[in-house]
Amino acid sequence: MQADLLELLECCGLSPRGELLPLGGGDIAAVYRLATDRGEVVVKSDDAARLAGEAEGLRALAAANSGLVVPTVLAEGNGFLVMESLPGGTRSRACEVALGEGLRRLHAVTGEAHGWPRDNACGATPQPNAPLADGRLFQRERRLLPLVEVCHARGLLDSPLRTRLEAIAHGLEAWLPDAPASLVHGDLWSGNVLFTPRGPAILDPAVYRHYPEVDLAMLTLFGSPGEAFFEAYWNGRAPADWPRRETLFQLYPLLNHLLLFGGGYRRAVERAVSTLEACQE
Repeated sequence: MQADLLELLECCGLSPRGELLPLGGGDIAAVYRLATDRGEVVVKSDDAARLAGEAEGLRALAAANSGLVVPTVLAEGNGFLVMESLPGGTRSRACEVALGEGLRRLHAVTGEAHGWPRDNACGATPQPNAPLADGRLFQRERRLLPLVEVCHARGLLDSPLRTRLEAIAHGLEAWLPDAPASLVHGDLWSGNVLFTPRGPAILDPAVYRHYPEVDLAMLTLFGSPGEAFFEAYWNGRAPADWPRRETLFQLYPLLNHLLLFGGGYRRAVERAVSTLEACQE
């Protein structure tokens, strides 16, 4: 075991009781389980700035008091993040209801501007968060256009599709109202939700403040949260333009996956663009 990790564990009063055991599911960071004298913990090894952003995000989610389980940050530094280990449980309708209610409470925590005090990362992609007062401007300048530009520069988007994406980004004010900036998890695909005996937990955040549909669109893009979830989340007040918002807020993660994993996601980006263009007709 690395001396830097041993030093970090000692600083937070943990003594290892075995070796690091690799955990699956870490596409970006190396993730391990470790037995200690105070029970099992999860250890992540990654770029120091990304880990600092994740630790800050976990603390922000925990401070929201939404009722959702958030793993406690035990220590962070030396290129490692040490967190509470959460046991898995069984998914049920009650868990989906609790997830919907908890996410609604999380999104009720709002700030004055869209963004976050510091940049962080969504996967391996740097995520610019410099705050802007208008959510449409934030979505355009901090989310869509930076990824459109880099994907085009790397040959992942041709010029016609780039032009169509830019037109969508510049046309947001025509249909999307500005809204309070909700605290969002920022990377809430199904793999970052864990159903535990204590209730649903949310993991691996890339937090900022923005439209709450950011999290909902991620859940439906890479999973199916279920009818009970939406009944609990919307509480009978689903916005009429949810399908259009869902497609819009799926563009950013689709572009990010195109950047990270290649051309297999180009067709999904094009389908989303075509859907949004049809809404304008």
